[in-house]
Amino acid sequence: MTHIDAGAELDPVHPVALPGRARGLTAAEVAERVARGEVNDVPVRSSRSLAEIVRANVFTRFNAIIGVLWVIMLFVAPFQDSLFGYVIIANTGIGIIQEWRAKKTLDSLAVIGEAKPTVRRDGLAAEISTSEIVLGDLIEIGPGDKIVVDGSCVEADGLEIDESLLTGEADPVLKHAGDQVMSGSFVVAGGGAFAATKVGREAYAAQLAEEASRFTLVHSELRTGISTILKYVTWMMIPTAIGLGISQLVVKQHALKDSIARTVGGIVPMVPEGLVLLTSVAFAIGVIRLGRKQCLVQELPAIEGLARVDTVCLDKTGTLTEGGMDVTELRPLDGGDETYIRRVLGSLGESDPRPNASLQAIIAAFPESEEWRCTQSLPFSSARKYSGATFSEGDGETSAWLLGAPDVLLPAGDPALAETERLNEQGLRVLLLARVAKDLDDPAVTDGARPTALVVLEQRLRPDAADTLRYFDEQNVRAKVISGDNAVSVGAVAAKLGLSGETVDARRLPTEQREMADALEDGTVFGRVTPQQKRDMVGALQSKGHTVAMTGDGVNDVLALKDADIGVSMGSGSEATRAVAQIVLLDNSFATLPSVVAEGRRVIGNITRVATLFLVKTVYSVLLAVLVACWQVEYPFLPRHLTLLSTLTIGVPAFFLALAPNTERARPNFVRRVMRYSIPGGVLAGVATFVTYLLARHYYSGPGALDAETSAATLTLFLISMWVLAIIARPYTWWRICLVAAMAGAFLFVLVVPSLQHFFALKLVGSVMPWTAVAIAAVAAAVLELLWRQVDRRFPA
Repeated sequence: MTHIDAGAELDPVHPVALPGRARGLTAAEVAERVARGEVNDVPVRSSRSLAEIVRANVFTRFNAIIGVLWVIMLFVAPFQDSLFGYVIIANTGIGIIQEWRAKKTLDSLAVIGEAKPTVRRDGLAAEISTSEIVLGDLIEIGPGDKIVVDGSCVEADGLEIDESLLTGEADPVLKHAGDQVMSGSFVVAGGGAFAATKVGREAYAAQLAEEASRFTLVHSELRTGISTILKYVTWMMIPTAIGLGISQLVVKQHALKDSIARTVGGIVPMVPEGLVLLTSVAFAIGVIRLGRKQCLVQELPAIEGLARVDTVCLDKTGTLTEGGMDVTELRPLDGGDETYIRRVLGSLGESDPRPNASLQAIIAAFPESEEWRCTQSLPFSSARKYSGATFSEGDGETSAWLLGAPDVLLPAGDPALAETERLNEQGLRVLLLARVAKDLDDPAVTDGARPTALVVLEQRLRPDAADTLRYFDEQNVRAKVISGDNAVSVGAVAAKLGLSGETVDARRLPTEQREMADALEDGTVFGRVTPQQKRDMVGALQSKGHTVAMTGDGVNDVLALKDADIGVSMGSGSEATRAVAQIVLLDNSFATLPSVVAEGRRVIGNITRVATLFLVKTVYSVLLAVLVACWQVEYPFLPRHLTLLSTLTIGVPAFFLALAPNTERARPNFVRRVMRYSIPGGVLAGVATFVTYLLARHYYSGPGALDAETSAATLTLFLISMWVLAIIARPYTWWRICLVAAMAGAFLFVLVVPSLQHFFALKLVGSVMPWTAVAIAAVAAAVLELLWRQVDRRFPA
């Protein structure tokens, strides 16, 4: 609450009354502080640096393993057997390039969405970059603004600051001149200015803000699941490598170089090295695609998270409706003088230096009375649902007024509420102008309020809102409209957009979480929701096992956005909402959300597909190594054979499949869903290949027998792997069919070209064993088809 001094100096640029002392730093003082390094120079990055990208892609556990094996093969085997090392180099290069492209996209978007605090220098207010703030700068703040540096309050006009993101306390703190403000908090009501006392890395929330704004590749179910799989693969490799090495070198007494080559040939395919690469590439390309649609993904897993969402909580104002409003009607009550009421409304609008959308519409509709002077003001608050002012009317009279929600200002049963209800049913927003006898500082100021007029406002519906809500309905994502406005009015707006369901007044919701969760299951539209209730409602939905996304643009949405699984902010929203949201729609288009959901589903669905390809290879490689050690026979493959198979049945197809469209809804339990296919598929491929190898060992004899045996085993393994690929590629489209056919054609090309036969040491001898290999592969493919169908029935995802 602030009393305004009539003699205060008025800034010609900024209309707020400014005390003569609060003109801010001079240009000379700013230059002096810059020279001393007293600048807010915290580097706010939306992504990793190039050096971090290179380190993250090069220095991985499996790159280290593969790198060591590659160096060994360069010394003990022909060039063909070290091809796998060059494939790793190419894959790593692709990963670095794609993430670098994503970084540039994010950095450019972050500049567009960067907050521009208003700083007063030489008595003039101007927006500057956060990094240009210097020690002692006078920073103006209003509703929704985030405190970017620590400071001391110089001016306070009903200034209320929410420090919950720092302290966990949800109640706003009323600030007065001289009070401290902390970076990381945000303004919920009123306005003012503070002097920066700590800038740069000294500010309280500097490190938190820097960390929160980074582009991250961690903390997602997808990546956690892949890490879990890779951890177990690492442990399996060690005993398998030892057993395989002993069987080749000691038991079979092969030459050292040949034993090493065969052992490495058994170890390398166990590593699903391309799986991590493809996950990073798929996410990075997702960021680039969304960036082209003016969607800033502040945390990478948000793409995945929104794809898993089954409930979207929508704030009406700014999400379903556009920010602006229009006054459509003024209805005086009890025979009030309309001319006088217009004068009151005009003065009320001008009394707030930072008007919200409703007041802006009133300012546009009603001119200010020049004779009236505001002596006391009460800024609008989401918790109160009203604002107010006291005026000296020029003739010696003083009057105090409140403007806000009729059902908050008036007692139940008041005749004005019936009229309000009828207007709300038409989807109109109604504000009540009421005269009060008490001081605005009085907590019971609304008691005895005398209704004077109803101000009818029409909200502008977003043209894309109906189609977006229809998309969510088709995708089985439930939409919940949560608004601070009147429930009937919100319900009417939702009905215009085609959203059906029960409308609930949130003031009647139970406070106990379990009971609230049950009520939320039944309702669709909720009105008169307080900021704390929004947060509680998100938690109640999550307690029922729902994955919740929250959209909003106002300061009253911040707490709910922070607690939701995915927070989505409009680019025109307050700085506080943009700071806590994982996704910012820079073009303010609600219609972008389906693109984000679709991108997440594409990433998760496709990575789940290709992960099966990679892990089938891991399973059959481990099994083959174990069987070879138990039967005490030569390992059937050299690295070159498995490099060829991996490239044609996994590497190239997986890259295309990982980037293909996919609208399948994301489902939980990634590891379980992948392994339920990979284990039976890998076991079947390993057993069939080993059977072919044993039969070939009995069939062939003499010089060159090992090459013939290897070729027959390779043919069986390739055909089974191709069938796995054919299953994974479903449902078929023209390009998927062409992809599978191209891989089969490439393998056939290797078999018929003499130089390639020699290069890959593959040559089918005779007709009996090759056709036997085909027959075994056909039987294995049929069993695999039946087996996977049984898995789908007995172990549903």
